[in-house]
Amino acid sequence: MSNQSATYDKAIAQPFLHEQDLADRIDALPVSRGLWLFISLLALGGFFELYDLFQTGYISGGLIAEGIFHTGSQGVFGFADQAAFASATFLGLFLGASLLSPYADRLGRRTTFMFALAWYGVFSLLMAFQHQAEWVIFLRFMVGIGLGIELVTIDTYLTEWVPAHLRTRAFAFSFFIQFLSVPAVAIMSWWLVPQTILGLSGWRFVVIAGAVASFLVWMVRQGLPESPRWLVQKKRYQEAREVMWDMERRCGLSTSTEFPVRAASESDMKPQQGRFKDIWSPRYRGRTMMLVVMNFFQAIGFFGFGNWLPALLSGKGASVTHSLLYAFFITLAYPLGSLICSRFADKMENKWQIVLSCLTTVVFGSLFALQNNPVWLILCGFFITWSNAWLTYSYHSYQSEVFPTYIRARAVGFCYSFSRLSTVFSSILIGLILQYSGSIGVIAFIVISMLIVMLTIGIFGPKTRGIDLENI
Repeated sequence: MSNQSATYDKAIAQPFLHEQDLADRIDALPVSRGLWLFISLLALGGFFELYDLFQTGYISGGLIAEGIFHTGSQGVFGFADQAAFASATFLGLFLGASLLSPYADRLGRRTTFMFALAWYGVFSLLMAFQHQAEWVIFLRFMVGIGLGIELVTIDTYLTEWVPAHLRTRAFAFSFFIQFLSVPAVAIMSWWLVPQTILGLSGWRFVVIAGAVASFLVWMVRQGLPESPRWLVQKKRYQEAREVMWDMERRCGLSTSTEFPVRAASESDMKPQQGRFKDIWSPRYRGRTMMLVVMNFFQAIGFFGFGNWLPALLSGKGASVTHSLLYAFFITLAYPLGSLICSRFADKMENKWQIVLSCLTTVVFGSLFALQNNPVWLILCGFFITWSNAWLTYSYHSYQSEVFPTYIRARAVGFCYSFSRLSTVFSSILIGLILQYSGSIGVIAFIVISMLIVMLTIGIFGPKTRGIDLENI
């Protein structure tokens, strides 16, 4: 018997479950403590991606002070090791998001999710005990691969489990938790990086803390259910029923009713396999190109400011210690912005939230370039960070909505990978701009990038608010 026939026989032995019936049940989930707890557990995975990404600008000073990293032409590749460190991170993220995230469509959201978190923890821990720039940069690249898989899987997982009316608000709350990592790594770096503890430089403890915490979260999240939408795509109908009933119980529903009985054809029982060429079909080609452009340029604005914030503040005359402390206050806007925005996140189209958040970055980025007073620097930086938080949750929600379940992880991973690819080069380019044109040149680069995002999404982006995932 062929594998295809065996799959069909196995599927036909269990009752057919229609996608629309499942979507209706997901949309009917009550907004409850159980649902928010599920969203929080997913968000903890993203916490470590952002914790790790924002380490780049904060621990580099410690690596330089220990003599591992060098500046200028003395670096491993003939330029500053900090730039190589950042580029290696984003090259790993690019490969993880573009080449490995499609496994979430093949193997499932949960399996891919847990593997990626474990990968991050192992390679982070190894990096913390290196003494050569070559090994630090290489292991940073390996860490990036795991992180590239992780966040794409979180986006697809979250989109497929949350009711349509709650999707953007759920993303905003998820990023509130994830963005708590940014002030966390800022304050830990301010406290630990200048110190030596137990014979180890402080930057190592910043890295170790993230790795150890990721293992703890990995154990806590063992009980996460698989995406029922993915299970239906794979024609694993009974498993989809069981995880749906389990989620309904988590959300406080004491009894779960049976799904409607529908007739099914043989084609309904054949697992739907997504292919790379599907994202270039006439229906999705324009969306793919739109999101590629958006991801490429939004990353310049987001990481250009976030990863280089201490250096930008130092360029304004702040000492290293003061720049790290100022950065802590500015980064508080990441979680606070996401939390406050969650109050109105579902009341506005995601595409217009992306446009308005970029406009806010343009306005306050321009003002930041003109400031030297510490209070105004912190205030303008706070609003840039706020707008970046607003942009992040709205575009993560948006790009996971515009593709159907069978190609969602593959399509989002491909488009999202361009945000990582752009940062591989922009990290080096920003370093050069900062060297030759100062903070004003970097801010101008960020502002132009955000203007491109505004035009791309505003003109070409479809509307998604409240529309069923398979019909957008």
